[in-house]
Amino acid sequence: MPTGVLLRAADGEPARAAAPGGDAGATGDSAKGKHDMGEHQANRTASDTGCGAGAPDSGRGTAPDSGHRTAAVKAVKAGKYARVERERRFLLDRLPAPGAVAVARRITDRYVEGTRLRLRRVERLDTGECTYKLTQKVPVPPGEPGAVQGLITNLYLSEQEYARLRAALPGPELTKTRLSVPPLGVDVFEGPLLGLVLAEAQFETAEDAETFVPPPGCVAELTDDRHFTGGRLVRTDREELRDGLAGYGVALP
Repeated sequence: MPTGVLLRAADGEPARAAAPGGDAGATGDSAKGKHDMGEHQANRTASDTGCGAGAPDSGRGTAPDSGHRTAAVKAVKAGKYARVERERRFLLDRLPAPGAVAVARRITDRYVEGTRLRLRRVERLDTGECTYKLTQKVPVPPGEPGAVQGLITNLYLSEQEYARLRAALPGPELTKTRLSVPPLGVDVFEGPLLGLVLAEAQFETAEDAETFVPPPGCVAELTDDRHFTGGRLVRTDREELRDGLAGYGVALP
């Protein structure tokens, strides 16, 4: 296991939140019309597919403009409360073996309309223990490749605080089950996204991110495909998902 891979905390690491002018679930995304995901996949080439394709500076896929990317990454600096988020995401063709799952948690995310905020409830399925938090994500500029996703700031809440905010803050919700399979968090979706299985790994350094070996059952790397971030998926219907997965050679059941 790479030393810089972070095992997930009580609720795991969040999916990307809605961001005006950003990528994940921005209010403008919903106005793009249906099949946005499918149209994106139609423009992909054969070299774009497969695990590790297009991953950061690792020789997989087409190499990005290193000078441009370096400048963008240097601009992302941790603050007093915000930290730099480094993450790689993968599309899986199977669920992990039951014996490999350390903990299972049910996650409900509300992406607050018109903001970069996400309200999250996490329930540990074996104990019923719940965690609540409000998260802000400030993404890197659209089109920037690599594991650096942007800045993330978390505020942990009481159950009462969560209930008050949930009643006051409108937005669509996304529910999934997160399976902890160290060093990965595997998200199993339901509803319109039934059949979608994604894996994420978090990293402390760029080197650890670049040298990470994709997990078994990996169909493709989605790190640079923002259509598969939480803020986009919360607004994705069944037909759009079917079109998007077809670009990776995956058929929904």
